[in-house]
Amino acid sequence: MQDAPVHLVIESGIARLTLNRPKALNALNSALFTELASILDDLEGQADLRAVLITGEGEKAFVAGADIAEMRDKTPDEAHAFARQALTTIKRLERLPVPVVALVNGFCLGGGCELALACDWAVASDNAVFGQPEVLLGVIPGFGGTQRLPRRIGPAMALDLITTGRKIDAHEALRIGLVNQVMSQTELEQYAETLAKQLKVNGTKAVRSAKQAVHDGMDQDLDSALALETSLFALGFAGSEQKEGMSAFLEKRTPNF
Repeated sequence: MQDAPVHLVIESGIARLTLNRPKALNALNSALFTELASILDDLEGQADLRAVLITGEGEKAFVAGADIAEMRDKTPDEAHAFARQALTTIKRLERLPVPVVALVNGFCLGGGCELALACDWAVASDNAVFGQPEVLLGVIPGFGGTQRLPRRIGPAMALDLITTGRKIDAHEALRIGLVNQVMSQTELEQYAETLAKQLKVNGTKAVRSAKQAVHDGMDQDLDSALALETSLFALGFAGSEQKEGMSAFLEKRTPNF
């Protein structure tokens, strides 16, 4: 499956997705979204899934954008269908019940930035470049950029990036809150390994409940969101995970989840 546009490796509940179109700087096309949707069919049903890490093949790009060669001659109806395919697939990735983390190496532009925005957080190598340059092509972001970017960094900065089409480096991305950390490419791989180890020892149901509380609560007023948190907190006491975690703390040992 070396030619597949997306590679999947799962180890101890940690799924590693690698976007695999390096000759096209991992540009997003219909075939890639079809493959990603098929992979999500498998991941969505895995009860022991702990996290998903997503990156791009090679050192030049996470994703340099959507595939312009595929898009150039589309009609409005065809462009709408392509955007719907992308939005539906990206939304499924976003709604996975476990943490989804983008490991951004190199170019993260257009659809690549939109894909990273759908992840719970992003960590960038120091050669990463971010942007929403669609206006330079005579269109606007079509895979969620006009909605997720202002929610991540605020409307003023989002409009700056979207209407100018300017690109920013990893350090500016960190300053405005687009990414959580910046490091060398070597450190980025080490980060992925460290994160995987950490997530393996955390309570699986607790992590899923935490993500649900944050995501669902963001769409509610504060009182409703706090009520949701209280309910999810209480549900944690219904299974064995809470008993094991608290017993391990009191007994000064590592929990066995």
